[in-house]
Amino acid sequence: MEARYTAELIAHWFIWRNKVAEKDGADPITLMKLLKLMYYAESGSLAINNVSLFPDPIEAWTHGPVIPSIWRKYHESPYCLTVSQDDVEQLSVIQKDDRQVLLDVFETFGQYSAWGLRNLTHAEDPWREAVNGGMARSQPISRETMKKYFAENYI
Repeated sequence: MEARYTAELIAHWFIWRNKVAEKDGADPITLMKLLKLMYYAESGSLAINNVSLFPDPIEAWTHGPVIPSIWRKYHESPYCLTVSQDDVEQLSVIQKDDRQVLLDVFETFGQYSAWGLRNLTHAEDPWREAVNGGMARSQPISRETMKKYFAENYI
């Protein structure tokens, strides 16, 4: 399945959207929270639109789902995620139906803390299947399992 965007573009959308929410008192977004929101966005897009948002692998790490490329980009400043004005302008390429999935995911899961999202993903089949009952880490999370689980539990 071909992806519509880069993982970096989707990360920029969540960072930008959280900056907007901070004006109303939301906490700044952390890398851990960003990674979980991106995981739920990909799951939602697969379940709702049958489309992958980004091609990057999603892996089951100790603290839940991680997109390694995004982790590498932001891990040196995990509590200070920012986007430039140029990055924000690029968000206009995101199609309406995809923006709606992103917004729905932000509104549903953005209310949780990073640790709350970590704990939520640890209780769900996609992460649990990938870690094989806790016996493995850094294993790919199946997009098919993500799609199925999201469709059955969140839609």
